[in-house]
Amino acid sequence: MQFKDNTKQRNKTIQGLRSFKDTLPKNVKKIINKKGHIYSETLNNWKYIVGENLFKVCYPKTFKNSNKFGVSTLLIMVKRGHEVDMEYSKKDIMDKMNSFFGYSVVEKLKFISFDDEQKIFIKTNTSRQNDAINKYQDQINNVKNEKIKKSLIELTKVFKKK
Repeated sequence: MQFKDNTKQRNKTIQGLRSFKDTLPKNVKKIINKKGHIYSETLNNWKYIVGENLFKVCYPKTFKNSNKFGVSTLLIMVKRGHEVDMEYSKKDIMDKMNSFFGYSVVEKLKFISFDDEQKIFIKTNTSRQNDAINKYQDQINNVKNEKIKKSLIELTKVFKKK
């Protein structure tokens, strides 16, 4: 392989095939090394960590790694009304996560509740459209050209279907 000087991010690049981690910018590498691995593994194995029942009502939002100001914290979004269940199973979740990773990953869990109202828009009766079509029906009947009259009638049939 041949080495070349790079002008932007790295000092040297290698021609040919490179691994994916070598193609990432330095800033992205830092983020992945800090917390990306723990958070992505938590997302992938969330059903195993919390169990089937809690999996339906919560999901991990962010992971903050420990530093000199605070401890490592996992922020979990919980459906309103299930906060008590999560509070009782807090210790089990932390134990499962720490045993899953093999070391003390999470020291604190925070919960944020959210409403899970799924808004379903029901199409109301289109009586106003029918009134408008009936209003135009009189005007269509007053048209003297038969081709235009037929095409307008076909157009109103298309609007009635919608």
